[in-house]
Amino acid sequence: MKRDYELVVLLHPDLEIDLEQPLTKLRKIIADNKGEITKEDNWGKRKLAYRINKEDFAVYMYFEVSLPPETVKKLQSTLNITDEALRYLLTAVDPKAIAAKLEAEEREAARAAEKPQEENSETKTEAKEEE
Repeated sequence: MKRDYELVVLLHPDLEIDLEQPLTKLRKIIADNKGEITKEDNWGKRKLAYRINKEDFAVYMYFEVSLPPETVKKLQSTLNITDEALRYLLTAVDPKAIAAKLEAEEREAARAAEKPQEENSETKTEAKEEE
């Protein structure tokens, strides 16, 4: 049974020129650990809050992955010795938090759908008063 995780990897800033090689390596590391990438996002080069290995900047890569829990330790140890990665953060996704977020988004969408109808009725009322 696979669990969902979020993985953020800070790549060495010099790799920004050609990201495909380190990304291929990261994808292979995840695949070798029986993982599956469901989402991948490049957050770009950003300034770090503090220096890491004498670097002030890093390229942030975000992944949503599905992994068997027994391979997480192996993935972490592999990322620890990967030269391209300055730091990483791997966290398990809480299914209850995702459900709550989706529910909140649905409520917000319902409110947004009601609001234009209320505005239309107000403008009609104002138009009638002007006549």
